[in-house]
Amino acid sequence: MQIRRRGSAFALTTATGGALLSVAAITLIGGCQGGRSDQFSNVPPGAGGPGNNGGNPPGGAGELQPAANFPTILLPRGYRIEKVASGLTYPTSVTWDDQGRMYVVEAGGQFVEEAPPSRILRVEANGQTVEVVNLEARGIQDSAVGMTFHQGAFYVSHRAADRTGAVSRVTLNGAVTPLLSGIIDSQSEHQVNDIRVGPDGRMYLCSGPAGNAAVMGIDNAPFINRSPEVRATPGQDIVLTGRNFQTPDFRTPDPSDVVQTGAFVPFGTPTTPGQVIKGTNKPGGAILVFDPNNAEGTVRPFAWGFRNVIGVAWDQAGQMYAAVNGYDIRGSRSVRDEFDATYRVAEGAWYGWPDFSAALEPVTDSKFDVPDSLSVPVFVNGQMQEKRLGFVIDHAASGLRPPDRSLVAGLHDWNSSPSLIDLAPAAFGSAAGQLVVAEWGDLAPPTNPLRDQPTGYQVTVIAPGGGRRRAVPFVRNARPGPASAQGAMGQGLERPFGVRFGPDGALYIVDYGVARINPALVAQGKPPYEFPPATGAIWKVTRTQQ
Repeated sequence: MQIRRRGSAFALTTATGGALLSVAAITLIGGCQGGRSDQFSNVPPGAGGPGNNGGNPPGGAGELQPAANFPTILLPRGYRIEKVASGLTYPTSVTWDDQGRMYVVEAGGQFVEEAPPSRILRVEANGQTVEVVNLEARGIQDSAVGMTFHQGAFYVSHRAADRTGAVSRVTLNGAVTPLLSGIIDSQSEHQVNDIRVGPDGRMYLCSGPAGNAAVMGIDNAPFINRSPEVRATPGQDIVLTGRNFQTPDFRTPDPSDVVQTGAFVPFGTPTTPGQVIKGTNKPGGAILVFDPNNAEGTVRPFAWGFRNVIGVAWDQAGQMYAAVNGYDIRGSRSVRDEFDATYRVAEGAWYGWPDFSAALEPVTDSKFDVPDSLSVPVFVNGQMQEKRLGFVIDHAASGLRPPDRSLVAGLHDWNSSPSLIDLAPAAFGSAAGQLVVAEWGDLAPPTNPLRDQPTGYQVTVIAPGGGRRRAVPFVRNARPGPASAQGAMGQGLERPFGVRFGPDGALYIVDYGVARINPALVAQGKPPYEFPPATGAIWKVTRTQQ
């Protein structure tokens, strides 16, 4: 998760029609979710807080126990963990070149006086890092998130100069070749994420959507000020129901000015029932596929209708899986989701966003409604509607069927922010053959004022297959939440974002570093987030028993 320092509005609270909106100007790296830094001090060691299941996960990799060299960390018997690099600033992904040398990408950006650059670093055997490419100096805009090494070069996902989502090829000597750009949704708080080469030799790119639930609102104010046409974009032509959401118009000096905004259109643009929104070959909330030798000419959505899709991986049979963040309670169209999810990915499928939950249930079920104080007035053809969630897409007219719930491969705690994902190799002990998913963790209350306990901050496993299995902790701290909130800075996990199995068969965890809430900063006209640099790390998990 990353906070952008640019933009004229960071945080504001306003009331209209009885609706209270808390606005966070955030660009999300690891997820869209929330946790206060004061939440963790009263949780006893080993407590089974949300998403942690105490020390005894039900199945999966077996009982967790303290690591011998890092007792703050719990992991299954038969494994050990070590820190192979530290002092990193917002690291997101690791990859290896043809000689087996490891590289890590630092995302860049931040709400600091002098934003650190996005960079590619080589990680030496002794844990030291050496800058290989300064991406910012070569015109690559933050945030740089996904990175893979393919046919002698790095492929990096990032933003272009116009803040749209982009991919570039970067050689070891720093030569940059832009491959594609123009993903409009990335002008918002959600950027492009993981990039990987599939079993078919094509490249797959995770593209985050604009907005929480396809409606641009005052929670997106800094991004709208910078890119007024930013909006959610669909993967095919869709027909709207004409629901419009009334909020204050932050663009004018008069605080009493209000404006109505529909779905899949820029802020301040109302829609009508039956209105058609044209699809694009570069939608947000999608997994895009392209030939790396002709990216612009071949890019298209492989599957779409995800909320914030972060990472992808394949099992040995070639089945694709994707880790996705569920909704937030923020913005013009808040959704009280129940889970985050990992899905089996079917080519051509629509996964329901923004009208279905992470578990692929219709958001019109009353359980997804938020309190009236957290919702805004909704109008259709000028007539006010009741305060409950309704569909923004006319599914029948759009040729869309409800998503297949059997595509849910695993369910994570809501707000846990599942991020990058990989498949454990056959030699990886009790976790062999399972999906391994990093959970970046929550960032409440700005993205969920109803959350009062931390969740995420761990690495989980999911047995592939159907059955909507629950994600099971594999590596986590003894207490819920990040190590820095437990007086164990550097001795445990902060915010795991990336997981990759290396050429040596070990699991490498990319720990983004400290990210915490500080509400006192709002009074200073600053965003309520602190992201201290040089707090990121790479952890290595290996087997100790055959």
